[in-house]
Amino acid sequence: MIRTLVVDDDFQVARIHAASVERVPGFAFIGQAHSAADAAAAVRRDRPDLMILDIYLPDLDGLALLRELASEGDAPDTIFITAARDITTVRSAMGLGAFYYLVKPFGFPALQQQLHAYQQWREHLDAEIGQFADQEAVDSLFALLRPNNASRATQKNLPVTMAAVLESVSTSTTPMGASEVARTLGMSRPTAQRYLSELERRHLLRLELSYGSTGRPVHRYRRVERPGSRP
Repeated sequence: MIRTLVVDDDFQVARIHAASVERVPGFAFIGQAHSAADAAAAVRRDRPDLMILDIYLPDLDGLALLRELASEGDAPDTIFITAARDITTVRSAMGLGAFYYLVKPFGFPALQQQLHAYQQWREHLDAEIGQFADQEAVDSLFALLRPNNASRATQKNLPVTMAAVLESVSTSTTPMGASEVARTLGMSRPTAQRYLSELERRHLLRLELSYGSTGRPVHRYRRVERPGSRP
């Protein structure tokens, strides 16, 4: 689970962000803070993996907070969520290594997309720990920082058979089940189902349930549409 701290001076907004985090599988909301001082204390005490951070705080702005934490070696990965729109602030956030910068107001899908991209980036990075990164591995890690490229970069690095399953479902005009994938690729149904379940867990496929004459749900999958992708 990706342990996430929410920092916003508005109590209601913080609760909304916390509820959004809890809606995304793989993320655990561990607390909220409403000032830089409280946020710094929470980071040092709870060691979150991810911090959702506002720029405007009553005692110290979010950029200064992240800079302070980074100087101490305590800075968690950070997604800024803020009404600050000036390019100087955006560039400063990027220079401090922010994973992303979301401008208020926005809908849940926008935050969900960034959380999924961050999750995939962490999974890919964890798989490389202890290894020397060649240029292809470095390119993949940087591509995963851009959500629109996350699916493509992940597919490139999937095992061959899993990539074939993803390609089969992605190019189908209708949702596919394990039996159809198995027939298409010449594999057993249990094998197809195992790959489909793993692709769904990685947020590359979306599970849809339909009910036949027996009343039992039939699992079918379709690709996850990304903003700007073609149907």
